[in-house]
Amino acid sequence: MSLFGLGRNQRTFRPKKSAPSGSKGAQLRKHIDATLGSGNLREAVKLPTGEDLNEWLAVNTVDFFNQVNLLYGTLTEFCTNENCPTMTAGPKYEYRWADGEKIKKPIEVSAPKYVELLMDWIEGQLDNESLFPQKLGSPFPPNFKDVVKTIFKRLFRVYAHIYHSHFQKIVSLKEEAHLNTCFKHFILFTCEFVLIDRKELAPLQELIESIVVF
Repeated sequence: MSLFGLGRNQRTFRPKKSAPSGSKGAQLRKHIDATLGSGNLREAVKLPTGEDLNEWLAVNTVDFFNQVNLLYGTLTEFCTNENCPTMTAGPKYEYRWADGEKIKKPIEVSAPKYVELLMDWIEGQLDNESLFPQKLGSPFPPNFKDVVKTIFKRLFRVYAHIYHSHFQKIVSLKEEAHLNTCFKHFILFTCEFVLIDRKELAPLQELIESIVVF
């Protein structure tokens, strides 16, 4: 299946989200595209001179959500309730779902259900204008970076599951180069702005150390 083809689970594979309209989103997107095009990911993650940190975090959060959504979307026929009855990242790590609102006590769900709940939750955050303002000049909330950190922590779990449970399938689909580039970009951005605690990164520690030295 093509990386940009639709998986069977249309619910999990969502339409691509765009940066907030009326913000500096479009301008920052052009900057991201230009720096990514240069092939220098370390430069691409840095806050552009004179730009607002929250704007930069917001635009990139939408981008990384889209990337993970696209990557996982190619695996939906392989990541099933039968093949992945729990959301794991290797034998040592299992993730249980809680959103702190509807589900306060973490529950065990299959990997595809976990990703579905996770993507629903992130979409809800991105669509909440009190968290991700749509209008130019609207203030970001005081806890904005905490919201972003939670989103990144949870997106990392999808990468961890893909690498531990589906990497051979990724290789057979000839998507490993794309997966590795997306993950490298994600980790360099995460490290640049200290978005995920080191203990949360443990399932992919060796891979991360090959990308960046803490």
